[in-house]
Amino acid sequence: MTDYSSLDFSRLEQLATEEVVTHSLVSDIPLASGRTLALITLHNGRDHRRPNTIGPRTLLELDDVLETLRGRAAAGEIDAVAITGKPYVFAAGADLSQMNALRKRDDALLVAQQGHHVLGKLSDLGVPSFAFVNGIALGGGTEIALNSTYRTVDASAAAIALPEVFLGLVPGWGGAYLLPNLIGIENALEVVISNPLKQNRTLKPQQAFELGIFDAIFSPANYLEDSLRWADGVLSGTTKVERKNAPGRLERLTKWPVAIKMARGMLESRIGTVPLSPYRALDLLDRAKSGTREEGFAREDEALADLISGDQFAASMYAFDLVQKRAKRPVGAPDRSLARKVSKVGVIGAGLMASQFALLFARRLQVPVLITDVDQARVDKGLQHIRGEIGELERKGRLDGDTANRLRALVQGTVDKSAYADCDFVIEAVFEETGVKQQVFAEIERIVAPEAILATNTSSLSVEEIGSVLENPERLIGFHFFNPVSAMPLVEVVRTPRSSEEALATAFAVAKDLRKNAIGSADAPGFIVNRLLAKVMGEAARAIDEGTPLQTVERAFGPLGLPMTPFQLIDLVGWKVAAHVQDTMATHFPERFHASANLHALADLPQAVEKDKTGRVTGWTKEAQKVLRVGRTPVSEAEILRRVEDELAREIRIMLDEQVVPEVQDIDLALILGAGWPFIDGGASVYLDRVGASERVFGGTFHDPVIRGVSA
Repeated sequence: MTDYSSLDFSRLEQLATEEVVTHSLVSDIPLASGRTLALITLHNGRDHRRPNTIGPRTLLELDDVLETLRGRAAAGEIDAVAITGKPYVFAAGADLSQMNALRKRDDALLVAQQGHHVLGKLSDLGVPSFAFVNGIALGGGTEIALNSTYRTVDASAAAIALPEVFLGLVPGWGGAYLLPNLIGIENALEVVISNPLKQNRTLKPQQAFELGIFDAIFSPANYLEDSLRWADGVLSGTTKVERKNAPGRLERLTKWPVAIKMARGMLESRIGTVPLSPYRALDLLDRAKSGTREEGFAREDEALADLISGDQFAASMYAFDLVQKRAKRPVGAPDRSLARKVSKVGVIGAGLMASQFALLFARRLQVPVLITDVDQARVDKGLQHIRGEIGELERKGRLDGDTANRLRALVQGTVDKSAYADCDFVIEAVFEETGVKQQVFAEIERIVAPEAILATNTSSLSVEEIGSVLENPERLIGFHFFNPVSAMPLVEVVRTPRSSEEALATAFAVAKDLRKNAIGSADAPGFIVNRLLAKVMGEAARAIDEGTPLQTVERAFGPLGLPMTPFQLIDLVGWKVAAHVQDTMATHFPERFHASANLHALADLPQAVEKDKTGRVTGWTKEAQKVLRVGRTPVSEAEILRRVEDELAREIRIMLDEQVVPEVQDIDLALILGAGWPFIDGGASVYLDRVGASERVFGGTFHDPVIRGVSA
């Protein structure tokens, strides 16, 4: 085993010159029992908007502090050590902004070893250690807690997670070994692999406590005081710590290998075998069932070194930079000072999408929201759905009773459209047909104030054409959400040639207040995401029309790494919607987009495809087989993949030439946020460069030099 104390980490210090150091501030806390606890507070000197992160210099300082405390413990000066964070933040993991400077494998290996060397000391101080997780804890932050002897969590902490697999890495500072030995293999698989692959899902504190990651959970009002009192009880022996999910011998012998085998099968069916990090994490979790902690840490060292220095992490860092920086400063957004104040929102419609809008606007903007429809029964149904959703959030503990009641009072419904008169922002959620949208906006424009902003949620229709019936078309913008509205982070803000700066500024400001990432798009068919997804779905439909078996088509798209296969996606959005989108795109660009009569035929069926319990499409229903009309020229998986790659490259190039977006980074960001394009690909353009599609189609690349990453 590696002797970490013999290693020289100074090279990492020299490379991390731009690191924002998170300092380790120590104070002695006298406990009621007369014992003394040394409390380390992690603090980077910034406000809560810049979370604590962990880099080489941060670890060096923490190492010095822990060594000092080890000496004090040996001298009998302290009885315990605890570590907590600044207000609202424990630690958000490794400082990824510094990782690009540490891409050589030797340096990457040192990164892993330094983390183990320092954090591992939390369990070897000569006295018990406690982690008081008072806020967000991600990656290395969670691993600080795992390396401690005991752990408590603030019930209001924003998120707990080990998200490394999402970024093309593995938990490399103890998480892959310590977690399964703390909470059992099935729970560990959920935290380490399943959650990151579900669009980087995180745990709420109560969930983390129930899994067994934490030994106690306390309310935020007196969190530190309660944690100190609890720690004193543990030290005194009056508080017993039970870990019911810790694996026993039987689990290690029987359940563990079965769980690993099932997880491997699930990964292969869902994401294929190209992504490296999920399988490296799976191997680490598998081997954690036996052997020493030192052996587990050594395996993590090697895995992290391989992945940090590998191609997939390079692509992930490109994607991470887009999400962390570009998404927060939308290109082309007017100055926020031009935005109009929104004190009341109108939602035209009361169906499912409209109800989602109403709840989101009420929750995030905390302003009155009005919904309407053609009759009171539909309005009442919409209100019932909204109140049901509020009740569900309250039941899950995501809303307290007062907040839930306030939200119910904010959302009102009526058939009297004159109630829209004092709305500042009105968005429609009606049938996807230009004439219908024109009719509702023409009616509403006569009611609302001249400065009120109008927004259409159309997914593919011309915003300019919708606004052509308005007296003041400059007030109309596209404001395209993705489904489900509460979960998907993207809003496409669509500008027409006549959209005013005030309307656009208001749209971007509202998106930010809704906690969504806004990306600006020109008023072009399909905008950004749906235009390119229409390519994916269109090529899938084309292959079926030619006579290719369904499973061949589904497998062909595997290397793209999308969260759903084409026909999973079509089945989710609805066959009628998919057929409509394809028709719209084919009408505008008949030479480039494929409209399929089969999509329309399948749209008339109650169910078109059979699916297994995981949601994977397994075949056509008997009814679908009767209505499908296919040719006799099936194509191979390789040919389908090459066609969709080339078509995506061609369409992205055209979108850039037409200035649908300013730069290709906006297309990559939109596909990551709106379509779940995987981080390890780095975005569509990065993937297309790497597989040669860009060169095949237009004799160049979107990026120079080509960003490394996963290849098909």
